Amino acid sequence: MDRRDYLRSLSALFATTFLGGSAAVAANSRSERALERADRAATRYDSQPTDELTLPAIPEDNLNFFLANDLGRNGYYEQKTIAELMGRVAERIDIEFVVAPGDIHHFNGVASTQDPLWMTNYELIYSHPDLMIDWFATCGNHEYRGNTRAVLDYGRVSRRWMMRDRYYSRLFELDKETVEIFFIDTTPLIGRYREKEEKYPDAGTQSIDDQLRWLEGALSASKAKWKIVTGHHPLYADTDKSESERTDMRRHVEPLLDKYEVDMYLCGHIHNFQHIKPAGSRVDYVVNSAGSLSRRVKAIEGTRFCNDEAGFTLFSINDNAITFYMMNGKGKVLYQYTRTK
Repeated sequence: MDRRDYLRSLSALFATTFLGGSAAVAANSRSERALERADRAATRYDSQPTDELTLPAIPEDNLNFFLANDLGRNGYYEQKTIAELMGRVAERIDIEFVVAPGDIHHFNGVASTQDPLWMTNYELIYSHPDLMIDWFATCGNHEYRGNTRAVLDYGRVSRRWMMRDRYYSRLFELDKETVEIFFIDTTPLIGRYREKEEKYPDAGTQSIDDQLRWLEGALSASKAKWKIVTGHHPLYADTDKSESERTDMRRHVEPLLDKYEVDMYLCGHIHNFQHIKPAGSRVDYVVNSAGSLSRRVKAIEGTRFCNDEAGFTLFSINDNAITFYMMNGKGKVLYQYTRTK
């Protein structure tokens, strides 16, 4: 085992066993983030060559995060290599946190907070020191096959697991403005999951009305310049999955996105990259690919971009713009988009 592999293993073990989570907490203010950047710039450690990795030029003061979902394959397929790539990117770009909208665990969720899948799907895979940051997650349909309470409670075990409820919001500071991300629990919003009590036992027990009341209240109260909503299931996407998933999501969620001028809706579930802007809509719908195993895709009405490679998306935000970069498992930027305001 070389020095770098040793440090990765030690970092994951130390984070999980001794700290109950991440070795570093994401900065809560601009001054704290600046101190963290200065410390990182002054720190030297051995690294794998990154000359072949060409990354976009991002202003130092931007707020940056990864969008990563549909991950849990026990490191198989492309999960481990993509996780390592995320760490390499985070070495060079100041990543504040990870947004993880569901399906961290294929196929049947987890049984408890001590389920070994937490190690083989998550802790030992995303073990790079620069990924020991806050992970803001939601449940996907695969989490609903298991113990969803354990997914919520895992924050008591891992300090970096920041999922405090089934749906919640977090406010982040920019320079003069703010961005608020609203995390929603989409599986209970879809009828086909609620109807399958044996397969998805918790889905039908969650109140649709309570969640939608919360979402409307949170959106209406938000003073953030940028509003982003994220959940596991798409409203618009090319997919062979049941059309009822999208129609249910559009019926419940789209009116609120439009009413409160949400800028972007981010999701996964489909295992490919898609950027869709429906005719007449001001919302950018972003489907992030799987971090492990991808599926074929084709353009539909409103498609701005689609690609069937596995990977993740890098977001970079400042007062005036949101830019995202869809990256494949080799570190190539497949698509770049900027929304200004």
